[in-house]
Amino acid sequence: MSMRLGTRVWGIGKLLLLVGALSLTFLVFFGFAMRMTLRAREVEVPSLAGKTVNEATRIAVVLGLGLRVDDNRRSDEKIPAGQIMQQEPQAGVRTRQQRTVRVWISAGARAKIVPALVGQTDRTARIRLDQDGIEVVSMTEVRSPDYPADAVVAQDPPPQVRAPGVSLLINRGEEATTYVTPDVIGTEGERAAAALRARGFRVTITGSQPYPGVPTGIVIRQTPPGGFRIGGGESISLEVSR
Repeated sequence: MSMRLGTRVWGIGKLLLLVGALSLTFLVFFGFAMRMTLRAREVEVPSLAGKTVNEATRIAVVLGLGLRVDDNRRSDEKIPAGQIMQQEPQAGVRTRQQRTVRVWISAGARAKIVPALVGQTDRTARIRLDQDGIEVVSMTEVRSPDYPADAVVAQDPPPQVRAPGVSLLINRGEEATTYVTPDVIGTEGERAAAALRARGFRVTITGSQPYPGVPTGIVIRQTPPGGFRIGGGESISLEVSR
């Protein structure tokens, strides 16, 4: 009787041992499988620095990640406005899918203080703005005797204002006075030349040509012709008959 009981107990013990071994094996493989499954759902966080929000969103979606843009923009001298300058988690970190990557957007370089430019020459103003990293947005020209030639007479925005660019108004000097050349053909050459010289023109009588029916010394050709606009001091050539 005792031997049968011992044999039965031994059989139950082996059964329990076998069940325990199988259970342990199952737990080991289950844990390994779970670990591999979880690891398979991990991805490496990409580098988003220098990307636009649209570009970063497309990259994140492909990897199964979310993207959250921080509302506070920060100035950066190197990264243009609208591009990502910082992210969390950092690039290269492994993380589970569906995790959100937080990014900060650059506001670009901080606007510089516009210097006082009125009264400076066009060239000096341009050099100063280039040194300060400020763009010349536009340049308008006027002609006035009230200001020096090639001088800045107005600027927008005014000095001591922070701005990325400035517009300038430049005086190019008083416009030269011009005259309409009078038509002197048919008049006496010397008399016409004297009248033109009195108005500030340089006049030369270049030669004479025989012209039937026309008295000697009458203007038969002039350069430039009558009605042509020229400046004071310019030369007029007359050809007379003989």
